[in-house]
Amino acid sequence: MQIQAKMLGMEKLVMASFAAVVLALGALTVAVPGNAATEPQQVTGQILVKFRDNGAAADVLRQHGLSEGPGVGSTGAHVVNVPAGKESQLIDALSRNPAVEYAEPDETVTAATDDQYFPRQYALQNTGQSFTNTAGTLTVAGSTPDADVDAVEAWTVATGSGIKVAVLDSGVATDNPDINPKVALRANFSTAATNEDNYGHGTHVAGIVGASANNTIGVAGVCPGCTVLAGKVLNDSGIGSSSSLANGIDWAVTNGAKVINMSLGVRASRTLETAVNNAWSKGVVLVAAAGNGGNQSKIYPGAYPNVIAVAATDNADAKASFSTYGASWVDIAAPGVNVYSTFPNHPFVLATQNNRSFGYDVGNGTSMSSAIVAATAALAWSSHPGATNTSVRANVESTADKISGTGTFWANGRVNADKAVR
Repeated sequence: MQIQAKMLGMEKLVMASFAAVVLALGALTVAVPGNAATEPQQVTGQILVKFRDNGAAADVLRQHGLSEGPGVGSTGAHVVNVPAGKESQLIDALSRNPAVEYAEPDETVTAATDDQYFPRQYALQNTGQSFTNTAGTLTVAGSTPDADVDAVEAWTVATGSGIKVAVLDSGVATDNPDINPKVALRANFSTAATNEDNYGHGTHVAGIVGASANNTIGVAGVCPGCTVLAGKVLNDSGIGSSSSLANGIDWAVTNGAKVINMSLGVRASRTLETAVNNAWSKGVVLVAAAGNGGNQSKIYPGAYPNVIAVAATDNADAKASFSTYGASWVDIAAPGVNVYSTFPNHPFVLATQNNRSFGYDVGNGTSMSSAIVAATAALAWSSHPGATNTSVRANVESTADKISGTGTFWANGRVNADKAVR
């Protein structure tokens, strides 16, 4: 079967053009339909342990027939291999030892995904067009003109040149010419054999962030001048762990990321929170998806105070039906329905599971929304000399557009890139 990049009549338009954004198909538990991000599981056969005195670690673990494993970034915790099925028992036993600061599960990380298929995006700029899908069977009502994030207007001020955005996800495809050249560095923290994106989610998210503009092909990222650090924390089935994510965060900080995007979700982890707080203390802006549960249940890292949690809006500037919400912990919103972005040009899991085309296609979820906000933060970094992560976050949140009737869904409004760069 011959599969081609689906452009759907969209060409890459330059500064005054109509670009494309991202999908939210994110990561870990691939087989769960609709909302993979709401029901994370524990990684089988390993736990996370942090000792008050590392000198006692070997003796304590030996008492339980265990040995010390690799450290997790800068968190001070270690991955410890344990017999499958004994995770909870050993966590309880180790937690009672005064030499242990904490023991916890190594949770699986899941991407924020709710899959619907629409042929075109409106998120960067729109004038209220109506669209039909390629089969001519679905009409999308005209978008509200103000439902976009004014990215094209923002580009007259800044395009993000010199800013590194870490995309911690399933990798970025090496065979998509619209996003591969933007990747400055790659690293693999997952259980996959290579850095290649064989799942598809990371390529879509990265394209929303930084796909090349004005190159006559494909789409444009919200931050077309940015470079991408592709940290693969999810394997080829979209599965990762809190330890792989924590290692990815530490790697991103070490390699100069100004912004870290995490379009994924996991249960609370002290190890992961330490990695987040360490990154924030080093001056990095962290952004994460709020999830697609359609409820107010917290997921992490989005719910940590030092992370911007992002909900999803639709083409009418309303809360997306699938989006997790709650003004007590969700900070901001961005388009997450009908988003169009890059995909691998080789076989990938989401092509089979969600009928996605090679090269370019659409997707929905707070994964996409998170990428838009992360890219906006990168634009704000580049347009404000002397900015700090504190000032960039405040700038992005305070300039968001208030949307009538959504005040209880998120603390601020829907992100506006143009206002954020000015």
